[in-house]
Formats: sequence, C-alpha cells, structure tokens
Amino acid sequence: MNGLRFHLGVKADPIENRYSYEWLFRLLADEDIHHLQLGSFVAMFHMSDGFFTDLKQLAADFGIQISTIFTSHREMGGFFRHDHIAWGETTERLYRRLIEIGALVGASAVGANPGAAMRDRLDYKAEGLQRYLTHIQAMTHYAHDCGLAYLTIEPMSCLAEPPTLPDEIRTMAAALTGYHEAHPTSTVPVGYCVDVSHGYANQNGEVIWDHMQLLEAALPNMHHVHLKNTDSIFNSTFGFLPEERANGIVNVSTVREVLQANANLIPMSDLICYLEIGGPKTGRDYSDYQLEGMLRGSLQYLKENFLQESGAR
Repeated sequence: MNGLRFHLGVKADPIENRYSYEWLFRLLADEDIHHLQLGSFVAMFHMSDGFFTDLKQLAADFGIQISTIFTSHREMGGFFRHDHIAWGETTERLYRRLIEIGALVGASAVGANPGAAMRDRLDYKAEGLQRYLTHIQAMTHYAHDCGLAYLTIEPMSCLAEPPTLPDEIRTMAAALTGYHEAHPTSTVPVGYCVDVSHGYANQNGEVIWDHMQLLEAALPNMHHVHLKNTDSIFNSTFGFLPEERANGIVNVSTVREVLQANANLIPMSDLICYLEIGGPKTGRDYSDYQLEGMLRGSLQYLKENFLQESGAR
C-alpha cells in the first residue's frame, strides 16, 4: 500500500433533528467505525463550549474520535459575496467559531467549500475568489493559534463554486500552499476534502470532467475523502445499498486502487474516508426509521469493498 493507510468514518449530517449523537455513536461502535466528521448545524455557532467538550467525551465513551468538522449547508460562502460587507464580516465570525469548536472536540481540521459567485453576477467570480483567498489565509493563522493541524476545502461540481476544474484545483492549492510555506511557524496548511461523487457537467448536461479526473487533480493536496455515490451527471447523491449501486457510477474499489497507486502524491499517511449521505426523507414516520439500515448497509459494503486491504480500518 506504499505506506497509505485507510480509515473509514461517517459524516454526522443525516441524524440532524432526527436521532441523537448517542444513537449514532452506538451504531458506529457496533460497526467498528471509530472516526466521525461533525457536520455543522444552525445552533452549533451559538452553543456553549461545554456542549462540545461533553460531546467529545460522549464520543470517547463509545471509542469514537471526532476527527474533523466540515460544514453541511454552504454557510461559509460569505467571503465570496460582493453585494454587502455584512457577508464577509459574518462569515469571519462563523469561521473563527468553527475553528474554536474544532479545538474543543479535539478535531485535527475544520473545513468548508469556499463559496459561490452569484449566478446573476458570474463576472465577479475572479474578484470573489481573490477575496476568499485573502480571508482563508488569515484563518490559517487563527487555526494555528487554536491548535488545529490544517484547514480543508471541498472542490465542487459547478463553475460558480470553485475550485471545480483541474486547473482551478491546482491553482488554488498552489496559492494556499505558497502562503503556508511563507509563514510556516504561524499558519496551518490548507488541503482538500475530496468528494468522490463530484465531477463537472456543463449546462447542457455534458460531462466535461468526470469524478475520477477531478479526484486525480486533487491528489497532491488531499487530506481526507467523502465517500458517496452519484448518477451519471453528478445530480443526485446517495449511498451504496444494492439498489443505489445499480444506479450509481462510483466504484469504490477503483477509487481505492487510484489512491493506492498515487500514495506517493498524497500528503497523508493515514487517510480518513467519510461516508457522507443525506439519508432518507426527514421527518416522516415511513422514512426516518430507514436511516439505520442505510448507514449500516453502506458501511458494511465499504468495509468489504473499500477496506479490504491489510492495514485498512
């Protein structure tokens, strides 16, 4: 495996307002999964420090580590916005709090997608991207001060939400890596949280770059992975139950093989790959109870077909 060790985790999104964290931790422990990516929720940014230290302890009671935090609702996109200064001011406060929460739960990193150029003002994309880079560079100093190891970005699937294209993925990584190298003792690096279901299809639904091509472009800056399935134009996302695999294009064995073959490019020796699914329709008696089966079924499939090499966990 060229020194690359895989670990399987789960992003906590699908339990939001449906099941407790204790329920999720018990399920993960039962499935021998020991890494959680804490997804953001509205109340998160207003809760006391005590909630997060208690959550860290509850997770530890089940043998679970809250390894990273990643946003769930695109709420950190304000650095991209040009229409009012309040967007950037608010996003800075939220980002700082997210970094503080990461430190409280013992996470190594927090992350978010950068944001979006408004569809009616795509001409502001370059300006928004530069504004984002300036702000995220400042956040690398704060993350360092709070004791995190790195920050993460998720490449997305449309031109309005960079980085998407391979050149964008490489250019943004170079800018942020260069800043860290210029300030090595006061910043943390910025890496990619790569979603294996993200590719680029244009407005006519034509696939220009597929999900494996975009994954390969991000390899030199990959810090962790989101595992989920998708259809042929990256529209719907779902898990790895038999009926979902019949409609999906993500072959996790191929993903594993590409990661192994390029282990020398990946900056992590231990790569945590998080199952990230939304789960069934929220708030219905006929659907809420399907979540357990969806999580267990996808995790069991991933353990057999993604973590089948010795040393993987």
